[in-house]
Amino acid sequence: MPRSKARAAARPKALSAALTLPLLAGCEGAQSALAPAGEDAAVLATLFWVMLSGAVVLFLAMNGLFFYLTRIRVQAQSETVARWLIVGGGIVLPFVVISALLVWGLSILPDHRQAGDGLRIRVTGEQWWWRVEYWPEGATEPVISANEIRLPAGQRTELILDSAHVIHSFWIPALGGKMDMFPGRETFLSLRPTQPGTYRGQCAEFCGASHAWMAFEAHVMAPEAFDDWLAAQAGPAQTALSDAARRGAGIFTREGCGACHTIRGTEHIGVVGPDLTRVGSRTTLGAGRLGVSLDAYRAWITHTGDLKPEVEMPAYDHLSEAEATDLAQYLRGLE
Repeated sequence: MPRSKARAAARPKALSAALTLPLLAGCEGAQSALAPAGEDAAVLATLFWVMLSGAVVLFLAMNGLFFYLTRIRVQAQSETVARWLIVGGGIVLPFVVISALLVWGLSILPDHRQAGDGLRIRVTGEQWWWRVEYWPEGATEPVISANEIRLPAGQRTELILDSAHVIHSFWIPALGGKMDMFPGRETFLSLRPTQPGTYRGQCAEFCGASHAWMAFEAHVMAPEAFDDWLAAQAGPAQTALSDAARRGAGIFTREGCGACHTIRGTEHIGVVGPDLTRVGSRTTLGAGRLGVSLDAYRAWITHTGDLKPEVEMPAYDHLSEAEATDLAQYLRGLE
């Protein structure tokens, strides 16, 4: 191909590469590792930007040298120059740079096994949801929740991770690195969030048909607000007040939902499925699958398997629309 045509063909690629650079400014959001909201995530983000900067410098230097030798100083090179390019540029320089980056990177990586400041949270990966147990310092029994994580800002919290069936991976990109969860084995992670807010977590290991729908929200709260929330979570469920909610409570009992779910303060003590004591105060339904509108609750009750394939909860599609609405009202009112 003539040189002029080759340059013309390369222009669109160069333009595309230049246009993608501003997109880095869009690396924000509740699930972005490049928008850190915690001490551990900030260290990982620094490591990423340094490694990226080094890669860019190396790319420009190598291509600049190639351009110089093929476009500006076009002549035969001596054997000595060629040897220096191969040994220096291909062996010595990469060894020195990579070794330096490795030593520096290992020295700044966060210690995910640091001891917490008192609070421990046990998270168990289920199919496909998250069982969450809060163990405040000195507690003899946990405060149980599901499908969301609440953390106090400015404090390091220790997380004990395990799995009930298959390998999962616990990851909140904005707060820290990921950690795998294995059946029959505990792994440990500690996080120190610094900015109150809501961040998205996700299972980062393919775990089955509904892996993509195994998410959760991490709520970072001011320490005083977190303490108040945890104390409220330890109490029994609120009593249904409206007629619809009372009818829904009766349907919950009639359909045997308490065989799988716990609602503290009632006769329902099932442990197969998520604890529903405060389900109405959560910000997602079905481990991040749906929002928390009345329609979302009704859809989850009657079309569970359609929304989350191979989930263990059966769909209660035999309920009439009025019954499904009453049951949704009851569950939504458990705050």
